[in-house]
Amino acid sequence: MNIEDLNKQIRQCHKCRLSETRKNAICGEGNLNAKIMLIAQAPGENEDREGKMFIGPSGKVLDELLKLSGIDRNDLYMTNLVKCMLPKYRKPKQDEIDVCSSYLDKEIELINPEVLVPLGRYATDYIFGKYSLPIPSKQEFHLIYGKLFWANNVKIMPLQHPAAALYNPGIKDEMVKNYHKLKILSNNCKWFPTCPMRRFYERGKLDRRWIELYCKGDWESCIRYQMEERGEFHPDWMLPDGSLDKRLIG
Repeated sequence: MNIEDLNKQIRQCHKCRLSETRKNAICGEGNLNAKIMLIAQAPGENEDREGKMFIGPSGKVLDELLKLSGIDRNDLYMTNLVKCMLPKYRKPKQDEIDVCSSYLDKEIELINPEVLVPLGRYATDYIFGKYSLPIPSKQEFHLIYGKLFWANNVKIMPLQHPAAALYNPGIKDEMVKNYHKLKILSNNCKWFPTCPMRRFYERGKLDRRWIELYCKGDWESCIRYQMEERGEFHPDWMLPDGSLDKRLIG
């Protein structure tokens, strides 16, 4: 199956009750070779009417966040956990997620992105479950936004859904900070070619997790990177989180 075959199946889907109230089942769109895949919850009224991703109020917020982050929307692949609009913007029911998530699974397989970015709670719950990551409680859920996870050879970084800024403008600054990390994840650390971490990894002394989470992930949060930028001394056996591992010596 290719992406065109999958999209045809999505458009013609009648596997759940949502097919009775939708105008369009919304397929994913964007760069088929994207490094980053954004996964939203479900389309809204504008998307349902026009058959396109993120063209309503949430889309305007997303475009602003991407522009502030220096990210071109055309460089991303965007899709939804649930492909049809939810009546009266209600939350998705579990049986709807169970049926529709098979399409998302196939999209992930076909696009094969390096980074999955679920937007909001429902998309994050599904992706965390799919990759066997512990799902945080409702009270602690906000703490995972903007943090990078590594599971089953995939990087996962949950972000707030753009709609969150419409309902709670007070979190906009935090969202801008978190969405900025999309730019960070689009490129490897500039110091990686000469970094001891690369050498230790290639020699089999360092777990790949360090490379994916920092050198090829959120390198801006790497203590080694920060010290390098300030011109401060740091030993070769300092790990990206600032801890020391003298087992790397020799």
